[in-house]
Amino acid sequence: MAKYSNIAVIYGSDSSEWEVSCRSGEYTASRIDDTRYSIFEIFARFGKWQLVAFRKKDSMRVTFPEGARPEVNKNDFSVNVYGEKIQLEYAYIMQHGKPGENGLLQGYFEMLGIPFSSCSAFVSTVVFDKYSCKSYLHGVDFVKLAPDALVRRGEDVAAFAGRAGAKLGFPVFVKPTDGGSSFGITKVSRQEDLVPAIQYAFSEGPTVIVEKGISGREFTCAAYRDANGICTLPVIEIVTSNEYFDYDAKYNGNSQEICPAPISEDHSDRIRQTTRLIYERLGCSGVVRMDYIDGEDGLYFLEVNTIPGMTSASLVPKMVRTAGLDMTDFLTTIIENS
Repeated sequence: MAKYSNIAVIYGSDSSEWEVSCRSGEYTASRIDDTRYSIFEIFARFGKWQLVAFRKKDSMRVTFPEGARPEVNKNDFSVNVYGEKIQLEYAYIMQHGKPGENGLLQGYFEMLGIPFSSCSAFVSTVVFDKYSCKSYLHGVDFVKLAPDALVRRGEDVAAFAGRAGAKLGFPVFVKPTDGGSSFGITKVSRQEDLVPAIQYAFSEGPTVIVEKGISGREFTCAAYRDANGICTLPVIEIVTSNEYFDYDAKYNGNSQEICPAPISEDHSDRIRQTTRLIYERLGCSGVVRMDYIDGEDGLYFLEVNTIPGMTSASLVPKMVRTAGLDMTDFLTTIIENS
């Protein structure tokens, strides 16, 4: 028997990733088992939460035209649908970026006592920031971390760039610490290009990480919990025709995402075990994807994606299909075990 009756899928966000988030949320809502749950789709952006569609158990999807969408009552996370108050019992968070990935939305649900699909507020806050997340992994012996440097808006960027270039060498990757979908990221190969790249990254957030570029093959793997503990999905190798796996490569078809990755079983097992250990080390919940560069001297951690993309073409659904799992059953597993 299902633990919940009414599932809310929350998408949209306050970040540059809001449109990607909508696609992920709509796909997720369409795959949740409507023989077990009623599904309510909530578009949330800049504090305005509206019901855009719902699908009662064993019924057709009903949509609301813009301008006639019921507002979500944030006092108790309920919504009034045709005169009936619906208490939303569980939140499947599909907000890429703020506030769904940085802990704010999770903190709201924790205060209300409403279970949700992702990492806790604390873990989400820690791992959303790339520099903070790497700090939690310093000292582990199961994955390597590329050397880096951190700068905050308001500091002397030119002086910092001089120090970072001398310390790290080139190429480096310049990234906003709290962004996703490759927004604000630049690969820099010359000292004179470092300051403009840092200023560009500041357009996405107040802190920027400059990270030594590591050459190697790029892999990604996801972990989640079922009733028996932490599970991992098949490894994907990412091969891009662009200089790196940027927004264009991710969303405009300029990459190959090979699943399962064409590597030995031992190699795959090592990446999956590393993913499991990182998931456990950080205290993750729900389905979480880890990205890596396999360099000449070992496997390097890149970042954690606590709300990974969930369209039909996204990486995690590809892993699920390769594992021979049904997406609807997979989402039920996430809902029932988080």
